Amino acid sequence: MGRIDRNLMLLGSFPLETVEEVFRTCAQAIGDDVFCLPDGEVGDRLWWTNFQCHRVFNGHPDFETVRRPDPINGVENWKPRGYVDQWQFRVRPGLTKVAFGDPGWRLGYARDAVNSYFVFKTLRDQGVIPRHVRFQVCIPLTGSIVEHYFRNPDDYPIVKPAYEAALRSEIAKMCATIPIDDLVIQWDACSEILDLEGFYDWTPKGDKFERLTSAIPRLSAHIPEQVLLGYHFCYGTLGGWPIIPLKSLDWCVRLANAAVENSGRRVDFVHVPVAPDRFDDAFYAPLGNLRLGDTKLFLGLVHHTDGAADALRKRVDAAGKYISGFGVASVCGYGRRPQSELPSILEAHRRAAEMMRSRSRSSGAASS
Repeated sequence: MGRIDRNLMLLGSFPLETVEEVFRTCAQAIGDDVFCLPDGEVGDRLWWTNFQCHRVFNGHPDFETVRRPDPINGVENWKPRGYVDQWQFRVRPGLTKVAFGDPGWRLGYARDAVNSYFVFKTLRDQGVIPRHVRFQVCIPLTGSIVEHYFRNPDDYPIVKPAYEAALRSEIAKMCATIPIDDLVIQWDACSEILDLEGFYDWTPKGDKFERLTSAIPRLSAHIPEQVLLGYHFCYGTLGGWPIIPLKSLDWCVRLANAAVENSGRRVDFVHVPVAPDRFDDAFYAPLGNLRLGDTKLFLGLVHHTDGAADALRKRVDAAGKYISGFGVASVCGYGRRPQSELPSILEAHRRAAEMMRSRSRSSGAASS
């Protein structure tokens, strides 16, 4: 039996200024319905992996900056304005090994998590956040960093071991400073899917799946069992979701199975996005190939632009033909959406939670 008893979750970023705003806003709207809350990835992290370029790679003595986002009105800028306006790096010629200093703190994930957890715990102690809710930390898998920003495949075996070692140190620091039975680690995989879909023209073509999933055991196996562990598979939001059309759930299903099989420890949840305008069997049929065991599945069925519950209900019914016991979520985080959309976003999640409760009650009544 899995350890997650809620049917709603959030995936990461929110377009608010402070961690406290995120926790208060989300807890008030849907706190009773979620099992964990993220800190909203406020500040630099709203631009997801780009803050690693800005803070970590640019200026690193082992790397050369090949490209950076264009200036805005002649003023330097580190935030991409679209998918083509991206950072690029390469390993300096002659180097066969690189390293990141200051283990545990260099990438910034642990520092932000420790600071956000203090706010989380304070608000929970005050009763703002329900007692059952855990603290959620979202971190990109290796492919969403290395394959995305380093365009020379010869750099991958040089950069990946160093970056993965830095990630392991960040998580070890979190586990040493945050109670592990209060912690949720969510691995985000976006560039992995874009690469598998053939969107990247610079990555090696052979055995992509093995290359992109090989990081899973190296990053997950050492995470203590008391920590809830999950994976969020994503088609990206830079320039609007999705970066490329979501034609089928097949790649997400294959990645979910690989995560559960190869993590080297229990996987508590996986998240799979769903296109808003697909209700057909062909789209949902791959869900029948999931091999998750006790791992909780969350489907990205919540689209706040629906305006009504009918479309959500149709997606839930379509998915229910192939799998049962799933929870719901949005397709991705909301960090780059306008703040004015937050009321409709949270209302859509509240409606989704109520729908899942109603379905659960109906299912229980029917089976009794």
